[in-house]
Amino acid sequence: MDPNERLFNEVNRLAREMTEIRKLVSDAVLYLREAESEVPEMMRRFANYMHDVHDIKYMYEEHGVDVPVHVLREIERLDDRYRQLLKGLNTDGKAFEKIRREMAADPENRWDHTRLLTKAKEPQNGKGVEDQK
Repeated sequence: MDPNERLFNEVNRLAREMTEIRKLVSDAVLYLREAESEVPEMMRRFANYMHDVHDIKYMYEEHGVDVPVHVLREIERLDDRYRQLLKGLNTDGKAFEKIRREMAADPENRWDHTRLLTKAKEPQNGKGVEDQK
């Protein structure tokens, strides 16, 4: 096989590999975006960390050992931070607020998802949204 043909074959092989890699990366990004449509990755990771610290606390308790103060302080910090994150994600247009609006439309809901929704903002100076442009 001459050098040009070898080079041509190698370039074709690389092109097929790049096409496959691009397809796999596109699929992975699609799955990530789909997963984040319900729970943002930041919140998922935070919840995993919070759960890990809870497990550490439980490990001490399970063996009848006093939980170290630094573990308890971290749990206090996580509690406040979790509340802050939830509050932020439930405000106008954020991930959980969007999901709650979608869920509120289901007449078969077991729970009231509208109670945490923010009220629609009142137009300023009595003007409608169209008049404010």
